[in-house]
Amino acid sequence: MLSTTPDTTLTRRPRAASPLALMRVERRRSETRGGVGDAGVGDAWGVMVKGEFERDSRYIATRITEDGRDGFAVEAGRYRLVVARACPWAHRAVIVRRLLGLEDVLSVGFCGPTHDKRSWTFDLDPGGVDPVLGIPRLQDAYFKRDPKYPKGITVPAIVDVPSGAVVTNDFAQMTLDLSTEWTAYQREGAPELYPVHLRDEIDEVAKRIYTEVNDGVYRAGFASSQEAYGAAYERLFVALDWLSERLRDRRYLVGETITEADVRLFTTLVRFDAVYHGHFKCNRSKLTEMPVLWAYARDLFQTPGFGDTVDFVQIKEHYYVVHTGINPTQIVPQGPELSGWLTPHGRESLGGSPFGKGTPPGPTRAGEQVPVGHGAG
Repeated sequence: MLSTTPDTTLTRRPRAASPLALMRVERRRSETRGGVGDAGVGDAWGVMVKGEFERDSRYIATRITEDGRDGFAVEAGRYRLVVARACPWAHRAVIVRRLLGLEDVLSVGFCGPTHDKRSWTFDLDPGGVDPVLGIPRLQDAYFKRDPKYPKGITVPAIVDVPSGAVVTNDFAQMTLDLSTEWTAYQREGAPELYPVHLRDEIDEVAKRIYTEVNDGVYRAGFASSQEAYGAAYERLFVALDWLSERLRDRRYLVGETITEADVRLFTTLVRFDAVYHGHFKCNRSKLTEMPVLWAYARDLFQTPGFGDTVDFVQIKEHYYVVHTGINPTQIVPQGPELSGWLTPHGRESLGGSPFGKGTPPGPTRAGEQVPVGHGAG
């Protein structure tokens, strides 16, 4: 039966952060840069214009393709995907890489959830150094490409391991290329996330999701005037209401299976109650109070490749510690309650199948699992 009401029966208390996570937070409180919207690193590289946050979307556009037309051909073992579990833009690449089964050909490096004034850092690795790239800061790979690189040190980034230089940080094109250019290395049964016959519709839906929802929460959270905040707030919830209507009688955003559009929406929805509702003041409704979207998000969360990539502890640590212009105390909230993510969603009744004629990915690889206590289980 399709769930149409928020889950209000949960009684479990929110999980406290681990001692290790608390130690890391305390260390980073004295290192992270304050301010909002003008940071040189992180997930919010942009500028303020008349109180409105405008994201700088001019990324490194070099592509890794089957024919190598930009100088970088798809090749097993040559590249390293650098991400942070906290970042919604990087999270897309983590999900797509796992769904497509590219773990053996495209290695992954995890930055910590916070960063210092200069760069995302590999503080989760022994000695604070990435074991493959041999660098402590992601900026080292950016400067290897361009010693005077003038823009944000952002994740996700794909690094050419032999040269140590960043190839691309264009997160939107990156996941599309993993789907369309890396086909020779995808696992048997990999889903078709960007099918040719649906690309126009996927592009149309994904564009609105990006401008109004993915970036919309940042536009609200980083607004520096009441007028700018009010306009951003209205735009966001108009879009969320549109998505609720679209998903009321269909299981997925486009077609009968998971596509790139679902991946892009999920990474914002899964952070909504934990961060955006309070921290970014997107507080007309919690996700758990939007019945259709809450059921849709739970459906995806319980699909292999989605929920098993979510680290709620690192997500909260990033936003509440790094964004000192919004949260000057850097106190990280213990809530919200997370076990609702594992409750029945009822959306099977709408038809469709997550992987179509394909199959789910296997278990998460050793060394890539979300730490125990950081998920919803």
